[in-house]
Amino acid sequence: MIKYLDLKRINGQHDGEIREAVNKVLDSGWYLKGEATRQFEQAYAEYIGTRYCIGCGNGLDALKLIFRANMEMGVMQVGDEVIVPANTYIASILAITECGLNPILVEPSPDTLQIDDTLIEQTITSRTKAIMIVHLYGRCAYTDRIGDICRCHNLKLIEDNAQAHGCVFLGDCPPETYSTQLKTGSLGHAAAHSFYPGKNLGTFGDAGAVTTNDSQLADIIRALGNYGSHQKYVHDYQGYNSRIDEIQAAILSVKLKYLDTDNQRRKEIAAHYEREVSNPLVRLLLSTPEQASFAARDSVGSASHIDCNSASLTSHSVRDCVYHIFPIFSPQRDRLQKYLAQNGVETQIHYPIPPHKQRCYKEWSTLSLPITEQIHAQELSIPCHQALTDEEITRIIALLNAFR
Repeated sequence: MIKYLDLKRINGQHDGEIREAVNKVLDSGWYLKGEATRQFEQAYAEYIGTRYCIGCGNGLDALKLIFRANMEMGVMQVGDEVIVPANTYIASILAITECGLNPILVEPSPDTLQIDDTLIEQTITSRTKAIMIVHLYGRCAYTDRIGDICRCHNLKLIEDNAQAHGCVFLGDCPPETYSTQLKTGSLGHAAAHSFYPGKNLGTFGDAGAVTTNDSQLADIIRALGNYGSHQKYVHDYQGYNSRIDEIQAAILSVKLKYLDTDNQRRKEIAAHYEREVSNPLVRLLLSTPEQASFAARDSVGSASHIDCNSASLTSHSVRDCVYHIFPIFSPQRDRLQKYLAQNGVETQIHYPIPPHKQRCYKEWSTLSLPITEQIHAQELSIPCHQALTDEEITRIIALLNAFR
């Protein structure tokens, strides 16, 4: 069986270093808010390119802490609106509603499956205070247009970077300058990161972080995650218990050293898929504008529906992607998943039910979001991680091409 994500193999590549780092924490007798946390926060801030990194319990907490800190600063208040992609994982939306804010769902672009920046301005009201971009699949969601909208309307730009550790914003720059571009997690006012075990930078349990250049925001977030306290038994805010522990921080410091190399291997695997998968029943989200479009467009250029007969998805400009998820799309998704399983390939669906069709948001059940709904009905994630062998990649491609 080719596992969708083989964490034992992935983590086994650094087994000795990880065990040494964990043993160092165990021997120290210090398990929270210690030297391992300080070292990781410093290293990750430097890697992302921000002044501050604040570790916390998980990615959802990271998002909640960002919104709560903005509310403590008077930037947002209960009832304010946050624009968010409709096709995101539900945690992005849970963070908004748990803080008493209102999510405004915006459809993705059919060409990129990221929030459609041409639809954002029409949703802005006097209560809009932020745009949350979600770097879904490990693909950069930021565009210059989104940045301009935030500046024009004085909105905070919040990044959900849970799926895109190490991804960069390329814009329209030439390839030789890619290494100098800004990383996701440094593009907005603040960014949330998840280090769940399955992430590109994953640890051995739950952990998360916030990155930002705002010193006041960072200070409040650090207090909020520590019961609202800067000083023991003195509580300035109604906070949470959301802190990264020393063992997880130590493991992350080891794995951070290999993140770029691991992402490069993911990109190599993805390139094989993009070049070699050729089946009209299997569509790929490709990176180059030369490929055929996923969207069927009407005479004025708006996306009317997703073309089930198109062989590929494409973006209009190159977008960096670190391939946390490699999605394929098929009108025969469920049959395709069963076929792959029968032939020894494990897959996952990201995500079978869109947020506006979830029972917990039943008030949205009558919303019509056709692009989001078709994505969720057709998406299937195939293995794409750094521990895959060339033989496994070849087998997966052969099976996809043989599907009928």
